[in-house]
Amino acid sequence: MTRFAAPIAEQIWDMKYRLKEADGTPLDHSVEDTWRRIARALATVEQDKAGWEDRFYAALEDFKYLPAGRIVAGAGTGRSVTLFNCFVMGTIPDSMGGIFDNLKEAALTMQQGGGIGYDFSTIRPKGAEVHGVAADASGPLSFMDVWDAMCRTIMSAGSRRGAMMATLRCDHPDIEAFIDAKSDPARLRMFNVSVLVTDDFMEAVDKDGPWDLTFGGRVYRTVQARDLWNKIMRATYDYAEPGVIFIDRINAENNLNYAETIAATNPCGEQPLPPYGACLLGSINLARLVEEPFTKAARIDPARLTDLVATSVRMMDNVVDASRFPLGAQAQEAQAKRRIGLGVTGLADALAMIGLRYGSDEAVAQTGAWMEAIANASYRASALLAKEKGAFPLYDAAAYAKAPMITRLSSDVQALIAEHGLRNALLTSIAPTGTISLFAGNVSSGIEPIFANSYTRKVLQPDGTRTEEEVVDYAVAAWRDRMGDVPLPDHFVTAQTLAPMDHVRMQAAAQPWIDSSISKTINVPADISFEDFKDVYAQAYATGCKGCTTYRPNDVTGSVLTVSETQDKPEGQTATEAAGGEIIYMSEPLDRPAALEGNTYKVKWPDSEHALYITINDIVLSGHRRPFEVFINSKNMEHFAWTVALTRMISAVFRRGGDVSFVVEELKAVFDPRGGAWMNGKYVPSILAAIGGVIERHMVAIGFLEGEGMGLKSDPQAQVVNLGHKPGPACPSCGQYDMRMAEGCLTCNSCGHSKCA
Repeated sequence: MTRFAAPIAEQIWDMKYRLKEADGTPLDHSVEDTWRRIARALATVEQDKAGWEDRFYAALEDFKYLPAGRIVAGAGTGRSVTLFNCFVMGTIPDSMGGIFDNLKEAALTMQQGGGIGYDFSTIRPKGAEVHGVAADASGPLSFMDVWDAMCRTIMSAGSRRGAMMATLRCDHPDIEAFIDAKSDPARLRMFNVSVLVTDDFMEAVDKDGPWDLTFGGRVYRTVQARDLWNKIMRATYDYAEPGVIFIDRINAENNLNYAETIAATNPCGEQPLPPYGACLLGSINLARLVEEPFTKAARIDPARLTDLVATSVRMMDNVVDASRFPLGAQAQEAQAKRRIGLGVTGLADALAMIGLRYGSDEAVAQTGAWMEAIANASYRASALLAKEKGAFPLYDAAAYAKAPMITRLSSDVQALIAEHGLRNALLTSIAPTGTISLFAGNVSSGIEPIFANSYTRKVLQPDGTRTEEEVVDYAVAAWRDRMGDVPLPDHFVTAQTLAPMDHVRMQAAAQPWIDSSISKTINVPADISFEDFKDVYAQAYATGCKGCTTYRPNDVTGSVLTVSETQDKPEGQTATEAAGGEIIYMSEPLDRPAALEGNTYKVKWPDSEHALYITINDIVLSGHRRPFEVFINSKNMEHFAWTVALTRMISAVFRRGGDVSFVVEELKAVFDPRGGAWMNGKYVPSILAAIGGVIERHMVAIGFLEGEGMGLKSDPQAQVVNLGHKPGPACPSCGQYDMRMAEGCLTCNSCGHSKCA
């Protein structure tokens, strides 16, 4: 039986990927059972099912090939979930009916666990005339708010909230409002946002020329291109968004540019997709392939890599046939093009294990060589699959012969493609791998650098005591196993010590061999100058990258914490601080004592004949009270089902510990479409928001929150003691202020939660 490399890896498997009965009884008794379940499910479309099941299992074994989390959690379970990670939805019509038809499609897609991307450039700008109704348009941002509210109400399959990407063209009249939107930390929280930047715009920026903002053939106004570019740069410098997508480059490099036009990406940007396009992801774990690490003979065997890539491509191609789809249009798009996104993880660890410093000339060259080998192996495998099973339906031999990606491949692979075509329209992508990288033993994520050599994770036990465990990077652990207490060599570097241009060089080295795109975050120091910050984006454009995402600690999103060893709680620290600074994740929910203290609150909602009675009971841990359970009662039977469900869900969250104040935020953000009510001089948007207000006031009364509106995960004023750092957002899964920005997505160091994984 496989031994997990670290306790956190086993916990991630148990929480996210292990198949269980509805009552929690495990059906996957070991990780081998999980691998066998996946292999068997993906071999069902093969004629030689048993033979391919064994080959697929061998690829999965020892974490060599890592399918994306949707596949690991869903394949072979019989559940009504999609195995595709995310989708770009249909083009939004500029009409009220069309807009809300698209909203429904988005909700259905997220319900099955898919993240979504949307281009809002097709919606007329704010203030534009709406013919026939004597009104002015509210603009794309108002509809983004509607999408955001919808997303907050849907819990994706696998306990993951839906992730969304919104794009807007750089020439849309509302582009400046779009750029400013995320300056409000409470707005569009469910969205990543990116500007679609064209080559013409970049040329106008370079020449400091004028730039027209247009819609429907009408010029609404003209700005200086450089001023608009500086506005984009200043926004992402100040609060980390919007990102930048070089959309003309994406379309020019697209193998399918003869059959589709791309205007949006999936939530983390690694998959530019056409309307109803779906992304299917998986990663080769380079760290597991290094032979004789830390010696002069350290290497990855090219033949072994090629064989693993070929098996992985076949597995992913089978997912297209084995998966469910939320919408028929998504199934048709996937079947017509059969695009997949095979990438890598553990790159930085692999480089360290063969003695190369991430970002160095040698590492850049080696990265390019590995990516070239994977690209050639992928396209070779797809051509041979086309020979066996047929090319994808929209394959055009003449167009593919001229595609930039194809011309970079080796001559023998080009010859195979010319003879047999391709089974898959696009094959390579580097996606966020935060959670599956933890699952695989804390290998470095995607093509990101090692984030930290190690960090301490505190786990709250059911009896209220805390234990500590060290979470060690995979390559660091391998070094310790081989070398003992010998200090790490200088070529071991982390994200905290790298220059921004080292990140850009590594992304640029991989990009020529990635036919889709790359999800990567360039972490920059808080004190980087604005001019140096802008140079990062200029260099990304100049070196052929398809997009650029940076993260600079800032006053809006906070300082996303790096490595920390939490200090002992000082005298006088509040319960909120103790929870945020120490409690990370409970291995099991707390048992309920026989008796608890609490309070009961009466809420009279104007539209209801009967009042609600809300009881909140507390538990005392380490001398501090914290909420433990909630009961809601009323004579109004109309609310019976949802009040029972609500109390059970909130109580389950409370019993898991951590900073559970986010429950208040989520409830207070619910808007009833029928309208809210005025209560005690304040407008309350829904009865759920009223319940959230009661819970918040109780938390303040017992000292769990410092005050009303404080301590919430999106509140920039919230303070948590942790090595003197101001925190970033709390993890929505475990409540710990231990989030890091990687691969364009906030990821929790403690429980592995990621909006994008």
